[in-house]
Amino acid sequence: MVNPHRGEVALEIDGECRVLKLTLGALAELEAELREDTLIALVERFENGACSSRDVLALIVAGLRGGGAAVETRDLLTAEIAGGPLAA
Repeated sequence: MVNPHRGEVALEIDGECRVLKLTLGALAELEAELREDTLIALVERFENGACSSRDVLALIVAGLRGGGAAVETRDLLTAEIAGGPLAA
């Protein structure tokens, strides 16, 4: 069960409801992975639609880690995400 007051969201991955949360550490990891210098630049990248499927995958991995899961990008390369990339 997710708690939106804590910034948690749910995403169904391979038929399992998973909790994602963008903690400060997860955001720092995402900045480094996507080579963005600031949080504002990172947000603008997604808001302007200038993101790739690789960016969405990095966002999901960071969110899962922030939610407490020990995952790597390679763990999700063949994952089925309910609703597809737009839901993610």
